Amino acid sequence: MTATDLDRRRTRFGERLRRLRERAGFVTGTAFAARLGWQQSRVSRIETGAQLATDADLITWLAAVDAREPIAASMRTELLELRLQSASWKRQLRTGNRRRQEHAASIEDASSRIRAFETALVPGLVQTAEYAEHVFATNAEFYRSPADIDESVRVRMERQRVLYDRSKTIELVMTEAALHYPVCPPEVLAAQLDRLIAVAGLSSVTFGIIPLGTRLPVVPMHGFWILDGQAIIETIDTEITVTEPEDVALYSRMADAMVSVATVGSAARTILLRLIDEIGTR
Repeated sequence: MTATDLDRRRTRFGERLRRLRERAGFVTGTAFAARLGWQQSRVSRIETGAQLATDADLITWLAAVDAREPIAASMRTELLELRLQSASWKRQLRTGNRRRQEHAASIEDASSRIRAFETALVPGLVQTAEYAEHVFATNAEFYRSPADIDESVRVRMERQRVLYDRSKTIELVMTEAALHYPVCPPEVLAAQLDRLIAVAGLSSVTFGIIPLGTRLPVVPMHGFWILDGQAIIETIDTEITVTEPEDVALYSRMADAMVSVATVGSAARTILLRLIDEIGTR
């Protein structure tokens, strides 16, 4: 689907909400906004498709119009599909990766607690510029998106300022296996490992590595990030943002499970030093 198709779907979704509002007896958006305690402009933007409703918006809207469950279920499904389509990599990366990095930075800046678990890559918040350059180049080739690599790397490096913000709680866990994947030349990986040694010594960050051969309490199907009340999961075709408290709690439990078997501090540094030595003997 093209961006135009998405815009049309958003418009149709807004029209469905407008019809529900009118059938419930709210002739004007102004009266409905007063009922919800919203600004009238917010109702207008949602009904015209200029703004996509959030899950909370939709729940409030459907309750106010006393929507029957079959209709409510249909609207929830459609909103989920719209959100997935809006977050597709094809759409997000159509102008390159820089804007996606800026979006990530805004979420991280606004979050008081950041938790990440990665299975195949070094977490972006602790990547070196050279490592990130290879990651962005590989992604641009795979997704056939504009290769704005220098700008993407610059913004990713700027994101790392949150590591030194003592008002935040940051917990980053990755598998040792991710450090064995050759996503970059050996010398770049060696520098990345050295960077992780420094990160492992930061008092403002909890950094953990799950060693090879570790028996896991539960098998994680993919990596994820938890930022306050939302979990973000990157799949091959799209990015999923989870906000339902019960679902976010499930990701928090998974994060707890991974932390429970991760090595931190001096034990993590021992693994990193061993890997650096192995690179030097290749």
